[in-house]
Amino acid sequence: MSAADLASEFVHAPGLAAQGMVGDSASPEAIRKLSRQLASPKLAVKAQRKSLEKLKAALMAIRAGDFALGAKRALDALQIDETSGLAWHVLAICREKSGDFGQALLAYEAALKLLPNETDVAHDLGRLAQQMGYLDIAEKLLLKYLGGDPGHIEATNNLACVQRDQKRYGDAVETLRALLGVEPESPVLWNTLGTVLSDQGDMTTALTFFEEALRHDPGFSKARYNRANARQPLGDALGALEDLDAALPGAESPYERAMMTMARAMLLMTLGRIPEGFEAYEVRLDPHLPEAMRVAVKAPRWDPKTQDVRGRRLLIVGEQGIADEMVFGTCIGDAVEAVGPEGQVFAAVEPRLIGMFQRAYPTVIFGAHRAVKLEGRITRYVPFVEEMEDEVDLWSPMASLLAVYRPSIDRFPDRRGYLKADPDKVAIWRTELEKLGPGLKVGLHWKSLVLTGARARYFSSFDRWRPVLETPGTVMVNLQCGDVTDDLAAAEAAGVSIWTPPINLKDDLEDVAALSVALDVVIGPGIAGTNLAAAVGGTAWMITAPDDWHYLATDKYPFYPHVKFFPRDSFDAWEGAIERVRTALDEAVEVGNAG
Repeated sequence: MSAADLASEFVHAPGLAAQGMVGDSASPEAIRKLSRQLASPKLAVKAQRKSLEKLKAALMAIRAGDFALGAKRALDALQIDETSGLAWHVLAICREKSGDFGQALLAYEAALKLLPNETDVAHDLGRLAQQMGYLDIAEKLLLKYLGGDPGHIEATNNLACVQRDQKRYGDAVETLRALLGVEPESPVLWNTLGTVLSDQGDMTTALTFFEEALRHDPGFSKARYNRANARQPLGDALGALEDLDAALPGAESPYERAMMTMARAMLLMTLGRIPEGFEAYEVRLDPHLPEAMRVAVKAPRWDPKTQDVRGRRLLIVGEQGIADEMVFGTCIGDAVEAVGPEGQVFAAVEPRLIGMFQRAYPTVIFGAHRAVKLEGRITRYVPFVEEMEDEVDLWSPMASLLAVYRPSIDRFPDRRGYLKADPDKVAIWRTELEKLGPGLKVGLHWKSLVLTGARARYFSSFDRWRPVLETPGTVMVNLQCGDVTDDLAAAEAAGVSIWTPPINLKDDLEDVAALSVALDVVIGPGIAGTNLAAAVGGTAWMITAPDDWHYLATDKYPFYPHVKFFPRDSFDAWEGAIERVRTALDEAVEVGNAG
């Protein structure tokens, strides 16, 4: 079947972010257009000569790639004439290219207010809004642009990207297909059509569209990046790495380069190329990535290659989500050994995990971190350190310890978890579980609280879990946080009773951890709940995704070597994985032991 035929079929098509948005606010064509506007006689009459000269100098700086200097000259122009929409537009471009998305957004808004009929400003702002996750705003701006130029490929493509990110997959396909009927040789449109399918987990069809894009433009870096992200879960990791290596030189912006480098880092980890992959993973902190973490502490960041940490006061700052903190936190003990008895380790972690970490590492001083979003950026504060009389000497992001203390697979401890659940709570929950009667006590997770964009492909609908729910000789226990009323009601209607413990499953993690240890087994996808069960040494079975890098090219989960995992061959291969779980559960019931 041809790519065109496939496109017509996917009208109602039911990780790393796909790259489909196109356009560059600082492209040569965009800068030439701004230069022509500055040379306009009408503008020259209204604007002061000095302001014009500053803006021309700013464009020269942009052409040279010096966006800091460009921003300074644009600000100089605004000092002279703060009502200059062009100056605000130039400033916005410089801020965006410097990775200062919050200030760029404000500058674009100011430019659009002063130049309401300038559709290029609306397009640039719409593209940035999409990148920052302001999808409703992005859609309105792109529709505004298309109102003046309805056949514009870039704007139509970007509108489809916004619809895709809103999970309006049918609308995205229709938007693209309509223009593909007119522009069938557009690699941009074929590429984005592929991203719509890859976001839904249909990598085989997505691969067809990415290859169609590359057939029309073999040098199209976005399509190579996206094809890599499709090839890897289809079992072609080496081919994916070749695509990423070929795509990186063609990255059109620092953001694209950072995204491609992130994908490459995760692929290196998938291939077991340690510590190369862990070192490359430092790109997660690149300020050009909208979700990159900034840490507000006075101390300098520790450089393990040049600084001896022995005897120092080292702060470790947890990052990303709860599951990530539990995975990366396995290195805290190594840091304690490194600083020695003369030093001191401090660790800022998710507040709900402090007790478990403290019991595991009693000599470490744990406290909560606090994250706020300022100007579109995540900034992590460490209040308990700020309140201490003595300052810390150095700090390190938690995941950066992997490259230092896990340079090879043999450096991963062979242990059954490492965090410590509250033993008194474990005893209480064992007593409560006994009241439920005979049978293997099975804790269930089935989805994440965050199901935006491509994340949805990592989770299954609840009805697919029915073979597990109906396993004879088991007692099902709900561990899924969030509103699952409809799912539980559907199970009840099908004759399956699932007990929900009388706790807040999202916030009472001390109880969830203790309950996870008390249960015979905890089952679910690789989310915070199953990671929690594994981290505290409970019996955990994970259904893993085809692009899960945590195996590190081994046949186990090195971070939690006791975990039993059930890999999915593809994103939509839930039935096979569920059936294997059911078979394993039947065997566990027969022997009376799941782990």
